[in-house]
Amino acid sequence: MTSTPPLDPRAFRSALGCFATGIAVITTLAPDGAPVGVTVNSFSSVSLDPPLVQFCLGRTAATFAAFSAAPSFVVNILAADQEELSGRFSRRDLEDRWSGVAAQPSASGVPVLSGCLATLECDREHLLDGGDHVIVLGRVRHLASREDGAPLLYFRGGYAQIA
Repeated sequence: MTSTPPLDPRAFRSALGCFATGIAVITTLAPDGAPVGVTVNSFSSVSLDPPLVQFCLGRTAATFAAFSAAPSFVVNILAADQEELSGRFSRRDLEDRWSGVAAQPSASGVPVLSGCLATLECDREHLLDGGDHVIVLGRVRHLASREDGAPLLYFRGGYAQIA
């Protein structure tokens, strides 16, 4: 039996970067009630019936414990003019990432960011093993979307726009 040689991590990352994705900020509440948010581009729909979505979160992420314990979360799908929010919630060194951020609480108290293309309020269904990440599966219980606006996209390691 021959074994497959390991993939070069840079080549793997480069190949995955060829898949353009939207960007979302996932929000929840920490056990102490503090708001928590993280930028992801690993979000997708899973099922229409029941309405399920998923996102992936690195096990070493500062927000890992909060999302692992939280019963609910909100997917905030960013618009093209929300690049600053994407950067804000992806930084580890930002002390007060919520300062000046426009948000309203959902029915469960989880922050819903203003101005997004769409928001999906979810109950956490499962946490699944995904190697160095965990796959968070959620059941959508409420949603809202805009009819206008372009998406904030990520492609080959940077922000992109629809031409």
